[in-house]
This record gives sequence, structure tokens and C-alpha cells, in this order.
Amino acid sequence: MTTNSEPITTAAAPPRRSPWRDRLAENWHIFSRNPLGLAGLILLSIFAAMALLSFVPPMIDPMYHPMTGVDPLVLHSVGPSARHWLGTDFMGRDILSQLLAGTRVAFMVGVSAAFMSIVLGVSIGMVAGYAGGIVDTLLMRLAEIIMVLPTLLVVLMLSALFGKLDIWTIVLLIALFRWPGVSRVIRAQTLSLKSRPFIDAARVAGASHTRIVFRHIMPNVLPLAFLYMTFRVTAAIIIEAALAFLGFGDPSTVSWGMMLQWVWKTGHMFQAPYWLFPPGLCISLLTLSFYLLGRAMDEVLDPRLREENGTV
Repeated sequence: MTTNSEPITTAAAPPRRSPWRDRLAENWHIFSRNPLGLAGLILLSIFAAMALLSFVPPMIDPMYHPMTGVDPLVLHSVGPSARHWLGTDFMGRDILSQLLAGTRVAFMVGVSAAFMSIVLGVSIGMVAGYAGGIVDTLLMRLAEIIMVLPTLLVVLMLSALFGKLDIWTIVLLIALFRWPGVSRVIRAQTLSLKSRPFIDAARVAGASHTRIVFRHIMPNVLPLAFLYMTFRVTAAIIIEAALAFLGFGDPSTVSWGMMLQWVWKTGHMFQAPYWLFPPGLCISLLTLSFYLLGRAMDEVLDPRLREENGTV
């Protein structure tokens, strides 16, 4: 009697795909078909490269330090040359080095202030929407009080009262005054989500309130929070530039607003376009890049916009 000794083979189970990875791939596919989003991403990549390159000029020669470097052969503002590609300011400092350093400061201020305001807005909005009752009322009244305060005017008053503020204090103040709008949107989204059947099923299964908020509600509001973050970055950059131009910025930091303030204060506003245009153009283009990213993200999150624009 013979027996079959061949091993029994079983079909290998297909690898389990992550739903987050599938959703990310789908969103990137939608985003990559949006010309506005791609243009914003290209612009943002250019400015990111400029921010990284800001560390290079001082390493080449101390003369190119944006704050303390002075060309001994140039003691006043001169136009572009092989030695200074964008010219020099009234002290003989290299404008290109200042422009690159201002890019780093703009990224730091914009992203940091926007991130802080989004964290505050999302946290307060989710708590208000999920808790309801007196907690919701108190938090939303606080948001409305802060929302009607003009951010730039309040920061100017604080600067006049306490003296010139350092850059991180400015970032914190911008974040504290820019969260209410996000919190109201997140609250409305949370109110809609907490009445959905899957939230009721989680409650019946014995899930705690903390687990429901962080496991079921937060993943559904984070894409919307990221969308609003792109717009908060532009607001933070413009506010910091306005403060620096008005003379209330951090005097130890070279920013685009500070460059414009030096142009105006030294009387070179119309005499030195090579000094005036670069920082103003960079402010406009960087804020435009984040705006374009936000528009593209809006289309990614809203299927109705994709249908209207024919990118489904």
C-alpha cells in the first residue's frame, strides 16, 4: 500500500492593506490632478529649499551673515553685482542672505502659529461639540469674544505696553487669537459625527468617552483641520510681517517684514527697487502657495467640488 507523501500546500493569504494607506493614495491621486495644488506645492518646495539654503552664506564668509555681516568694501546700499546678487542694504549687508534668513523665519512663524492654533481649535471644538450643555456654551462664548478682537491691533497694543516682543512670543499671541474660527467648524463637525450610527455602536460596545473622541471622532475631523491650517499659515505670516514693518517685530531676527521696515525707514523705498521688491514678492508668493494648497485640499475633501470641476 502506497501513500502520497507530497506536502499539502495552501494558498497564501493576500497581504492586508491598510485603510489609511489606501485613503492617502486616493487623496494624493486627486490632489495630483489639481493644477492649483501642484503649483502651490512647487512654490512651497522652492521656499523650503530657500529656508535650508539660509544656513549656507554665513558658512561661506562671515560677511554674508544676514544681521552682523558687513562688506568692508561697501558701506551703503548698492545694486546687484557678482559679489552681492541682490545688492546690499544701507549698512552694506547682503540682501540675498537676509532674504533666505527671512524665509526660514516665515516658515517658523507661519507653521508654528498655525499648528498651535489648530491644536487649540480642534481640542476645544471637539470637547464643546461632544460634551454639549454648559461646557459647549462657555467655550463657544469664549471663542466668540476672542474672534471679534482684531489680532493685529491687540498685538500692537501689547507690544507698545511691554516693549518689542521676541519672535516666539509673537507666535504664541497669533496662535491664541486665531483658534476660535477653527473651533466653531470642528464643533459643528463633531455635533454631526456624534449622532452617527457608528458612534452609537461604540457606546453600546462600552467604549469610553475618551476612546470615542480620540478613536472615532478625531480621525474624521483631522483632514478638515489640516485644510484650515493651510489658511492659518498665511494669516500668521502676514501678521508677523506687518508687525515687523511697523517696528514692533523682534529686533534680533531678520524677517521679510523687517527688511521692508529698513527700506522704508532709511528712505530707500523708491530709490532701491532691488531691496524693496524681493521681500514683498516673497511674502506674496509664500502666502499664495499655502492658499493654493488649501484650495486643492478643499477639493480633495469635498466630492461636490470635484464634480463641479470635473476632476472625479
